[in-house]
Amino acid sequence: MNFVRASVPFMTALRRLCTQHGALLVLDEVMTGFRVGLASAQGHYATLIPGFAPDISVFGKVIGGGMPLAAFGARREVMQHLAPLGGVYQAGTLSGNPVATACGLATLREIQKPGFFDALSARTRQLVDGLKAVAADNGVPFSADSQGGMFGFFLAPELPQNYATVMTTDKERFNRFFHAMLDAGIYLAPALYEAGFVSAAHSEADIDATLAAARHALR
Repeated sequence: MNFVRASVPFMTALRRLCTQHGALLVLDEVMTGFRVGLASAQGHYATLIPGFAPDISVFGKVIGGGMPLAAFGARREVMQHLAPLGGVYQAGTLSGNPVATACGLATLREIQKPGFFDALSARTRQLVDGLKAVAADNGVPFSADSQGGMFGFFLAPELPQNYATVMTTDKERFNRFFHAMLDAGIYLAPALYEAGFVSAAHSEADIDATLAAARHALR
């Protein structure tokens, strides 16, 4: 549903209820892993909620630097249920793929360099703030949010807080905006319900070119 934050009360309640009922809290970091910060979404919420931590974390191809790889991790007492220590067998065609693993390790080394996420966050905010300003200049309802290198926007005056509200936003207007941007050489996610990503490879000139295209498209 694009970029909609899970609220702090919601995440707090999830952790409390899972603990209360002996259930495992699984945090899906397939989209957010190493994109919203070095410690991913769980690190972000840990700064806002004392003692917050998931029981299981799931990561997608971001952990392989974009290569075909996925991984999950958990507390020791959970992982000990996996073979060969326990009775749960897990396997995959790409498990331990050496090329993907090498790419993932190289990516993790890069993003741990001092200032990496500060620069990435600033570049993403430059894009998001610029889009909001361009939309306001053209009288187009527009809202946007970002964290780290992940961002999302809606052709709506306020950020949606749930899936039902996301589904009421103007899909046809988004489609026109998407194709106008594509004609200008800017390839956004092709659906209203997908988040966007800024990478360390995007330059200030790339952001300026995107905002120039958006100015024309929104007009």
